[in-house]
Amino acid sequence: MWEGLGLQVFLMCLGAVLYSAVAASAPLEHSHRRRLSLHRHRERTGKEGQVLHRSKRGWVWNQFFVIEEYTGPDPVLVGRLHSDVDAGDGNCKYILSGEGAGTIFVIDDKTGNIHATKTLDREEQAQYTLTAQAVDRATNKPLEPPSEFIVKVQDINDNPPEFLHGPYYARVPEMSNVGTSVMQVTATDADDPTYGNSARLVYSILQGQPYFSVEPQTGIIRTALPNMDREARQEYDVVIQAKDMGGHMGGLSGTTEVKITLTDVNDNPPKFPQSVYSMSVSEDKVSGEEVGRLKAKDPDLGENGLVSYRFIEGDGMTVFEITTDTDTREGVIKLRKPVDFETKRAYTLRVEASNTHVDPRFIAWGPYKDTATVKVMVEDADEPPAFLATSYSFEVEENAHDGTVVGRVHAKDTDVANNPVRYMIPRYTDVEQFFSVGPEDGIIKTTRPLDRETLPWHNISVSATEIGGHHQDTKVRVNIKVKDMNDNAPEFATQNEILVCENASPGKLIETVSAVDKDEMAHRQYFHFSIAPEAVNNHNFSLKDNRDSTASIYVTRRGFSRMTQDVYFLPIEINDNGNPPMSSTNTLTIRVCSCDSKDTILSCNVEPYILPAGLSTGALIAILACIVILLAIVVLFVALRRQKKEPLIVFEEEDIRENIITYDDEGGGEEDTEAFDIATLQNPDGANGFLPRKDIKKDRWY
Repeated sequence: MWEGLGLQVFLMCLGAVLYSAVAASAPLEHSHRRRLSLHRHRERTGKEGQVLHRSKRGWVWNQFFVIEEYTGPDPVLVGRLHSDVDAGDGNCKYILSGEGAGTIFVIDDKTGNIHATKTLDREEQAQYTLTAQAVDRATNKPLEPPSEFIVKVQDINDNPPEFLHGPYYARVPEMSNVGTSVMQVTATDADDPTYGNSARLVYSILQGQPYFSVEPQTGIIRTALPNMDREARQEYDVVIQAKDMGGHMGGLSGTTEVKITLTDVNDNPPKFPQSVYSMSVSEDKVSGEEVGRLKAKDPDLGENGLVSYRFIEGDGMTVFEITTDTDTREGVIKLRKPVDFETKRAYTLRVEASNTHVDPRFIAWGPYKDTATVKVMVEDADEPPAFLATSYSFEVEENAHDGTVVGRVHAKDTDVANNPVRYMIPRYTDVEQFFSVGPEDGIIKTTRPLDRETLPWHNISVSATEIGGHHQDTKVRVNIKVKDMNDNAPEFATQNEILVCENASPGKLIETVSAVDKDEMAHRQYFHFSIAPEAVNNHNFSLKDNRDSTASIYVTRRGFSRMTQDVYFLPIEINDNGNPPMSSTNTLTIRVCSCDSKDTILSCNVEPYILPAGLSTGALIAILACIVILLAIVVLFVALRRQKKEPLIVFEEEDIRENIITYDDEGGGEEDTEAFDIATLQNPDGANGFLPRKDIKKDRWY
């Protein structure tokens, strides 16, 4: 502080000396100005013929400076204003206006001395623009035009450097070379960079050596040690200092923290913690089940630490498989196929673990892999019986009698005890119980004749259960094919009617028929067609066997008449030439239809007979008139018969027993005797006044 105060006093003295020198030269300067003003007046008058007045300016003053942060007891003298119109009699009054006038800067209105009444800070405001004017003290009229001047605040080193964005965080790969750039830090100084060294910064490292360094002029942080290992230490706290005054003594400084993290690279190979691993697996485990796990440790992170496993040698490479658990990075050994304690009791495998991603910069540090030995012991288990085959296929003749042997299945106990086995057919696989199996010998037999056309295949299961032990069982699939026997006669493939035109000519093909057979057709076997013996001599149709399981039907007569016969039935015999041969007679229905000249069918329905087209209308009317007359005669005859005078009721006494009444009831035997009164029959006249009708026809019983 005393150094700053001494400098301030020195500057004030220097300002006073300069002020005295300037004041002494003021009259000469004023005379020169006045002479300059008059010369210019003559030039402008002689040139343009008019007088231009120039405002007279008679200020005599220095450029003003004031040092910032002055804390003395008295106001600081900034400078003095003086006008040559001031005669020193006190009539000239100085007025100050502008930035800070009256608050920061005050002026002695008599002497023109300007003082700063407050401490100034250049970082807040570097200069002030003020306006000075000399006026008449009595009238306040301007004696001089106003004039602006600037008061500059002179800088001192009062602001330390600052890191505006700290603390900082940076990352750099491990094992980086010396001098690798980590990041750049920058500090700012509020002091005037154009004045002295107040804002000239120099960077240095206070904490973080010998791992890192910083460039003094740029603030770039670089690695200073080779082979920094993330696995040994991952984070570093570095402190950087920025100092002004070019780093010299007396300068101000500021610091910031930088947290530097080493990122991972693949610089470590995987490593098995042990060279031999022992595992065990029971022989009852199925394919895909896990046997055990092993892990090669890799301290690297992310993809740099990924490890894959594989078998490179051993006698169990076809029995076991190894995969990688991506979550735990373990090698998982699983069964590829079941093991058998009785066959082989131990396996040895060689496992290799290697990195999936290798950094070529560190490939010379390799190899990035490791190996270990895995010994797998097979444990004995109580196993169910095993069939000698994974499945069985048998054939049996269709319609074979019950008890026919289909085939035999065989299973045995694979354990050391070799217990006996019992066989059975689960009912859900043979619901209708077509088959049976011997419980001790495994022989499968039929229980009834089988029909291939109903069910050509039977798929059943046979289970074998160990007698003793844990009663474990196993099942096997048995497929039974029913062999075909020729036990079905052939028949028409379709039962549709055949249509033939009335005007069909002899030899015309009207249909080609085919047949089907529920039985299987042998190679080169075909159906044989022929007309049944009872229709061989028909003169309407003929048949030709095409020897390809089809037959052609031809017309043998000239023309048909629907009015005479509209439907014909042709019996055809079909033989399948099987063993034994089977045949059947099928009836072919042929309907006669009306066709046009192009054999296009018009109608196949029976039509009423139509009179010849040549009969005239008059003839038809005459025929109808005759029919009407005949009907009238018949009606008249019947009416006359009913008007005969012979009474219809029998009044005279007659023996009712001589009359036979015809009725449509069947006699009831003795029931009739009991149902009718004989006395009434003998005397019908007394039966409620009933009189018999004489128009009833009399017959006799024979």
